[in-house]
Amino acid sequence: MDVIKELSLIGLVPVIKIDDAKDAAPLAKALYEGGLPCAEVTFRTAAAAEAIAEMVGACPDMLVGAGTVLTTAQVDEAVAAGAKFIVSPGLNPTVVKYCVDKNIPVMPGINNPSGIEQAMELGLKVVKFFPAEPSGGLNMLKAMAAPYGGVRFMPTGGISPANVGDYLAWNRIIACGEQLDGSSQDARRGQF
Repeated sequence: MDVIKELSLIGLVPVIKIDDAKDAAPLAKALYEGGLPCAEVTFRTAAAAEAIAEMVGACPDMLVGAGTVLTTAQVDEAVAAGAKFIVSPGLNPTVVKYCVDKNIPVMPGINNPSGIEQAMELGLKVVKFFPAEPSGGLNMLKAMAAPYGGVRFMPTGGISPANVGDYLAWNRIIACGEQLDGSSQDARRGQF
């Protein structure tokens, strides 16, 4: 499976913090049935790995990844639970190299040219632009990315219904991510 291609076809990645893994399967079903067959489950709670496993079990065709991954141990835990991609808030070379060596798609967070260059040095062609809006938004991203024609981005942080169309209109954006509170109610309402 080409995860980057799949994410670019979907366009939106709900970023989900789940406190109780029992909420994961209903949320996965709501997202999937609502036309969002993907999710990034953050490792900000002890329930993350179990939530990933529950989501994958409930919707095997759903593209589920792990976010806020800070260590190689979390990479192993996420992949064992069924995560198909890894996202981190920053660029930790140890975590990125570990993922690259194991052929696990990884998108570390960057918000400056040095981060892009580090990612390129590690062999990456896609990075997370985080936090997108507080870092200057789409205008900042376009200006910063200009010298790096081969790199594509997944902006996250401050993405909303009001600005998501502008982001997705730029061909260097594979998808946009944004926080969902983890309730199937929000997923059914189409809020992210």
